[in-house]
Amino acid sequence: MPSTNSVCFLICFFVIFNALHVLSINLKPLALDCGSNGGKDEDGRTWESDSKFLLPTDSTQVQAGYQDPSLSSSIPYMKARIFKSPATYQFPVKTQQRYSIRLHFYPSSYSNFNASNSFFSVVAGGITLLSNFSAAITCQALTQAYLIKEYSLAAMDPEVLNITFTPSTNFSNSFAFVNGIELIPIPEIFGTANLVGFNDQTMDATTQNVQIMYRVNVGGQYIAPSNDSGGLQRSWYDDSPYLFGAAMGVSFKAADNVTITYGELPEYTAPVDVYKTARTMGPTADVNKQFNMTWLFQVDANFTYIVRLHFCEILFTKVNQRVFNIYVNNQSAQVDPNPADIIAWAGAQGAPIYKDYAIIVNDKPGDDMIQVDMSPSKPSKPEYLDIILNGIEVFKMSDANKNLAGPNPQPSDLLLKAEREPKRTFKPNLHIIGSAAGGAAVFGLVAALCIVVYKRQKHLPGTETHTSSWLPIYGKSNSHTAASRSTSQSSHLSNLAQGLCRHFSWAEMKQATKNFDESNVIGVGGFGKVYKGVIDGTTKVAIKRSNPSSEQGVNEFQTEIEMLSKLRHKHLVSLIGFCEDGGEMCLVYDYMARGTLREHIYNSKLKTHLPWKQRLDICIGAARGLHYLHTGAKYTIIHRDVKTTNILLDENWVAKVSDFGLSKTGPDMNTGHVSTVVKGSFGPALNTNLPKEQVSLADWALFCQKRGLLEDIIDPHLKGKINPECLKKFADTAEKCLSDHGIERPSMGDVLWNLEFALQLQETADGSKRGTSTNEVNDGLEGSSNNRNHSQRSEVEINEESDLSTTEIFPQISNPKGR
Repeated sequence: MPSTNSVCFLICFFVIFNALHVLSINLKPLALDCGSNGGKDEDGRTWESDSKFLLPTDSTQVQAGYQDPSLSSSIPYMKARIFKSPATYQFPVKTQQRYSIRLHFYPSSYSNFNASNSFFSVVAGGITLLSNFSAAITCQALTQAYLIKEYSLAAMDPEVLNITFTPSTNFSNSFAFVNGIELIPIPEIFGTANLVGFNDQTMDATTQNVQIMYRVNVGGQYIAPSNDSGGLQRSWYDDSPYLFGAAMGVSFKAADNVTITYGELPEYTAPVDVYKTARTMGPTADVNKQFNMTWLFQVDANFTYIVRLHFCEILFTKVNQRVFNIYVNNQSAQVDPNPADIIAWAGAQGAPIYKDYAIIVNDKPGDDMIQVDMSPSKPSKPEYLDIILNGIEVFKMSDANKNLAGPNPQPSDLLLKAEREPKRTFKPNLHIIGSAAGGAAVFGLVAALCIVVYKRQKHLPGTETHTSSWLPIYGKSNSHTAASRSTSQSSHLSNLAQGLCRHFSWAEMKQATKNFDESNVIGVGGFGKVYKGVIDGTTKVAIKRSNPSSEQGVNEFQTEIEMLSKLRHKHLVSLIGFCEDGGEMCLVYDYMARGTLREHIYNSKLKTHLPWKQRLDICIGAARGLHYLHTGAKYTIIHRDVKTTNILLDENWVAKVSDFGLSKTGPDMNTGHVSTVVKGSFGPALNTNLPKEQVSLADWALFCQKRGLLEDIIDPHLKGKINPECLKKFADTAEKCLSDHGIERPSMGDVLWNLEFALQLQETADGSKRGTSTNEVNDGLEGSSNNRNHSQRSEVEINEESDLSTTEIFPQISNPKGR
């Protein structure tokens, strides 16, 4: 018989062993690649097979039919597990532990399963996460290729967490599917939130089950899960798509001597990069007191939400230097006489803090949004009338029925119309193109051109090619021959792309352009001619008609629509629709009334010249568009052909980036600088008639910059009008963008910050308000139809004062094929 000591030892052994076993399973993040044997994603993260967690059931493992370019990794999206009947995953968990659940869905075509037939519910630990859910409809309505649904479940008593997928019985042949599941133990991140609209009432969120609706890094770049704090593997997105109105404020980054010190705040609250970047209203007090900074987020009605605002003062050091009011859904959240003062709250510069505000969203017309407004507190008489915000999170609380599921987003009428049309499919290229950081370097050239535009000899023409298309072409590198144009009229577009943009008939295209009258030609490029047109009676558009002899054929046409239909940003030219009818292919875009930036810099026939602040505004707009492509879109896009002919201006002088024909897609930019060969026109800023050392305008500018002679080559119309500090900041930024080594070049977010800071320096120096320069230019150009027509034709005409042909400056134009 064993001794008492040995029995005690065995008991202790088994207790310790069991505890270690639980810890080894439950305190480690779990990532399942469903329907697969697992593997590593593009970030090097390991995903394992889901089979050992799936209770016995009938299921099918399937492979996606194609890989959308927006997928940064094939894992976990290219394989899925499909259920025709209820199926349950069972996970051992630690009691009294909050868990984060992420469900990944890619509604592609899987063998004999069409994702549009999939409607199902998901229940986890008795909480309904999804009900009658359609990943296909949701992706289509949100113009996304894939979805990540994220939840945070409160601490639970059972040692087992069941996640059950149940196909809907309301639809025939319905099924459930999932591509990836993540289960991550997390700290308790919730506490007490003030209930907006109810004086002095609070809500305890520690026991709440929530869905994470939004997580944005205000004023900063996208932060990948691998760069999140506390190992929580969260994604933080750029906030610019959620800004409402024309006032976007100023984004900036903490100086190198500002250290983020968490103090009593746990570091897992948000990563350092959230608190090192911020958005403010700008330096002009008279302007700031006239408007609010506003963010809008679409949500589901009939739920209570917590809006978490992250703050960190990274510029000022004293109380009452920056004091402001906060409103949520037009209700007072933090206002006079108790406004927000970050230094007073946190105690010091560089000390992060957050505030939670609970808001009830009722089911009333227009009540499907959460609106966050901030404005300076005038009664407090702060030193600066301004606001600051570093991050926003929006959490949805489960209702009394333990439900977090909202309705599928309602497709637009246009989307429904497309669904009723005959379904026509294609088989896209499965290759994912890698990402690159070349765009930032090329933008440096464009920025430099805004200074270095002085033509050293009187009769020299502009220094950029006239052959690139006036509007965007987004295509992959492979080309189709002209013969491919003679294929049948069957569509080469996916159902998703067809639903995201308008499908025009050939008759509509002819009517819009007066039968493609040559007098309506406003540009020409490798794809074909661009015509000014009118649709729906009054809407001006630009219509790009494919040239039958062009090598930029079906593939580019297809990819242009597939990609651009998913991109919407204030500083990107928008694709309105397409025509694929009668063997003809057309692309329809927003009409850019003021043409290209190049025209306003180099065209000596214009009566006015762009003021310096106007040029800065245009550069900032273009930088915002490129920054969105790099970090704000669902997939990284590197432009690789940024130049003044590809920066267009609308009637309000808003800059919009165009021509995506040489762009590449790939994983996010936070994995480091990735080298890519810059494509596009040869140059892009060369003048072979100048002395050898001046042929390359960029090299000559760098030479002058290093010797302190930059003012000698500034556009003479700007002489004496640029603040020296502003010029130095601008030139330093352009110089960094032109660094030979990619690791030394700034990110587009840093470029944007420096340009906005340069504008602040200029405005502070001359005491003017941002936007004055716009009026100056408007006064000079409004009402001159002759100037506008000439500007719009800038791509196909040569300056009459020039005694050199375009091909003498750009020899490659003599062979117009390709780029």
